[in-house]
Amino acid sequence: MAKRPFQILVVDDDRAMREMLVSLFKDQGYWVQQADTADEALLQAAELDYDVVLSDIRMPGRSGIELVGELRKLRPETPVVLMTAFGTIDSAIESMRAGAFDYITKPFEPDAVAFAVERALERRMLEEENRRLRRAVDRTSSMGELIGGSPAMREIFALIRKIGHTRSSVLITGESGTGKEVVARTIHFSGSRSEKPFIPINCTAIPEGLLESELFGHVRGAFTGAHASKRGLFEQAEGGTLLLDEIGDMGPALQGKLLRVLQDREVRPVGGNQSTKVDVRIIAATHKDLETEMRAGRFREDLFYRLNVIPICIPPLRERPEDIPALVEGFVERHSDGSRRSFTDAAIERLKAEPWRGNARELENTIERALALTEADPIDADDLALPMAPGTTPDGRGDGFLQRAAQRGVPLAEVQDRYIDAVLAHTNENKVRAARILGIDRKTLYRRAERRQRAVEAASSEQGDPA
Repeated sequence: MAKRPFQILVVDDDRAMREMLVSLFKDQGYWVQQADTADEALLQAAELDYDVVLSDIRMPGRSGIELVGELRKLRPETPVVLMTAFGTIDSAIESMRAGAFDYITKPFEPDAVAFAVERALERRMLEEENRRLRRAVDRTSSMGELIGGSPAMREIFALIRKIGHTRSSVLITGESGTGKEVVARTIHFSGSRSEKPFIPINCTAIPEGLLESELFGHVRGAFTGAHASKRGLFEQAEGGTLLLDEIGDMGPALQGKLLRVLQDREVRPVGGNQSTKVDVRIIAATHKDLETEMRAGRFREDLFYRLNVIPICIPPLRERPEDIPALVEGFVERHSDGSRRSFTDAAIERLKAEPWRGNARELENTIERALALTEADPIDADDLALPMAPGTTPDGRGDGFLQRAAQRGVPLAEVQDRYIDAVLAHTNENKVRAARILGIDRKTLYRRAERRQRAVEAASSEQGDPA
């Protein structure tokens, strides 16, 4: 059974705008419905729980702001992105206060509205995952999604049980892909703060100037583009947990400001004069050796000791191969949509022999790829599409996916195209998810789809030309 595509409702009284947006999101693999009034949108939302609602503000009858208020009552988990003209930015700010997730100004580029919807989807998925993990912890009194029976992982489980009800800062270290965010989420949802927000932020993904605003908030007019005041993540996480992922990449200037917040337990927004007390548990994570960074002068020693109250080091997957069978079972459950799929003993042994430089994240991608591309059940070692295993011969045995293509003499470009098509089919043409599996930028898939469309149109045009 294939995963269902994300479901979007577009609301706008401008027919041309609606049709443009419907076409845009359908091309990206979403399932899209449309409504020309807020009342019609509410009727549709009563029948179906949409993943995102994208609405204009000014419409006949109820406005987009009123729609936000009604949807908050009807579908409180559904994020709403509002569209507004430049002259109605004040209305957009009002809508944010009413509970809208975000707003964009008209006219806009397709990438801008696509990005806003993707952010809303990410937040929706994060909140759903948080609720699911909270239920899992409550139901089983276990470690939720944190999987592993190795001695090292059992020690981590025991430590999490001890610290769940404290407010002490935690520093999680480990290679990329070892599951540092999963450990952080498990700490949060196993403890006394589980009913409060868990908010992760990647310190690498956001430029330092914007990261300060994201963390501490800003007041209106604090910098160019600050059209409205904004609460920072510290305030949004009040009573809960804030995960500072990849803290080792934070610049020295911002490190000093973060240290002050940790010392004083209060934040001051960018451009503001008033500070606000906050009660937030800090969990920091990094793949870097912070002691080496301190010796090189790139990380503040005083901040390190503020964060490193409770250290947790996650060992790489290659040092705990006994955890792989349980991880595989968990990833199969996550990605097989309820259908029962399994792996042969030979496949498991093949997986245990891999170095897994990308750790559990790489293993998960391998399992999802095998489930997408292999119809056989159980899945055997030759179906894993892994690089040549140690000890295999150069004839390609042990890598059935590529070996079969080589035997047929398929060109590399065609193998690549077929693989991309298979992943897109598996994801119901959801380019965001497909790009993640493929390890490429989603824009690459958009450009590829555009090239194919132009080629089809050119071929059609040639066939229609008179001889």
